Parts: sequence; C-alpha cells; structure tokens
Amino acid sequence: MLLDLSRFRGDVDRIDRRFEPGAFSLKDEEFRLVAPVDLHVEVRKDAKKVRLVGQVRTTLECDCSRCLDPFAVPVDSTFDLLFLPNGDRVTAADGEEQELREDDVGVAYYQDDQIDLGEVMREQFYLAQPMKPLCGQDCRGLCPVCGINRNRETCDCKTDWVDPRMEPLRKLKDYA
Repeated sequence: MLLDLSRFRGDVDRIDRRFEPGAFSLKDEEFRLVAPVDLHVEVRKDAKKVRLVGQVRTTLECDCSRCLDPFAVPVDSTFDLLFLPNGDRVTAADGEEQELREDDVGVAYYQDDQIDLGEVMREQFYLAQPMKPLCGQDCRGLCPVCGINRNRETCDCKTDWVDPRMEPLRKLKDYA
C-alpha cells in the first residue's frame, strides 16, 4: 500500500483502488473491517511537497460499549493532507519544548519518496469511530448483576445500589 512518489512528476494524478479487508493488519484494534475499502485520491506534487486529497469508503464493525453486541459503522471520510520530506522536519533539542504553529497541524512527513496509504486509511478509520460506540441510542446494556443483554431479555435482578458508608445511618433509622 505504498505510494511511490518518484513516478509522479507534477500536476495532478488520480488513484482509485479497492483493498480487501484482509490487506490490513488490525489484530489489536477496537474495530474490524467488514467490507472492501474504496480509496479515491488526487495526488498533487509540487517539488517536494505532496498533497493528497481524497475519500475513503468502507464499513467497520465495532462492539457496543453498553451491550457488547457488534454493529456496523459506515465510513465515508474525506481528507486533505500535506506531506513534506522527513528531512524538512524541525526537531527540538533533547528536553526542549517546541511550539507548534497552526501550519504544523495538518502536515505529515514521508521518507524515501514513499507514503504509506495504509496509514492514511487507518487514520481515517480512527477518525470515523464514535467517541462512545453504541448500537443504538436506546441501548439498555447489560444487567450489572446477572449479565444478560437487556435489549434481548429481561431479568428480576435488584439493581438498587446502597452506599455502604450509609449503612450505619440506615441501622440507626431502623432502630428508632
């Protein structure tokens, strides 16, 4: 999934590729790819600056944070990234802080005239993830006592929590 920049001489080139889910190594990720990934990119090269403007489309599968059931997350993400050669990166001396300028935020760096499109797509997958993955707004989650999925079954578990620090006051009340 490496983009070889040495074959681009300038102006604009277009890349349209489809990657199967198995092409990505996502073993320890919080999501799974369940559909092919469509990548459409315009590559604009100006001397050593490279600008990628494109779109990633696929479907991810996440686990609900309340009930742990898997659900689909569609990804239709557009991006506009500027890449500079790794040698142009200014680094701070050891222990020194370096102030980031506003221009630095949207800049990435490439090395050996190659850009890893896999990393560009992986970044878009992360950005498409919901902050709190829920299969639905009305998800009722798991019972904290018996562990059943409340979306599919009901239980008679008592879920009222009593603060153990208040137990002496409850006993005092019962005594009176």
